Amino acid sequence: MTKNELIGCIAEKSGLAKKDSESALNAIVDSIIADLVEGDKVQLTGFGAFEVKERPERTGRNPQTKESIVIPASRTVVFKAGKVLKDSVNA
Repeated sequence: MTKNELIGCIAEKSGLAKKDSESALNAIVDSIIADLVEGDKVQLTGFGAFEVKERPERTGRNPQTKESIVIPASRTVVFKAGKVLKDSVNA
């Protein structure tokens, strides 16, 4: 599903105009991003949780040259599905 398809579904199910649905979706996404940037966990009960995890610096290997390289530390976003979502997908 693309963002435009999601906006269409939101508009259809909520009775809002597509423009209003797009504004609502953008506000939700912006809020989630802002909280994750601050290091907060975003938990949507029944759906799942987004959180930022720290990845430590580690040694890797260039597959072409077999030379060891240092992969710098980074932050990444992880998603853990909630029980309701898992049960719905597995039904």
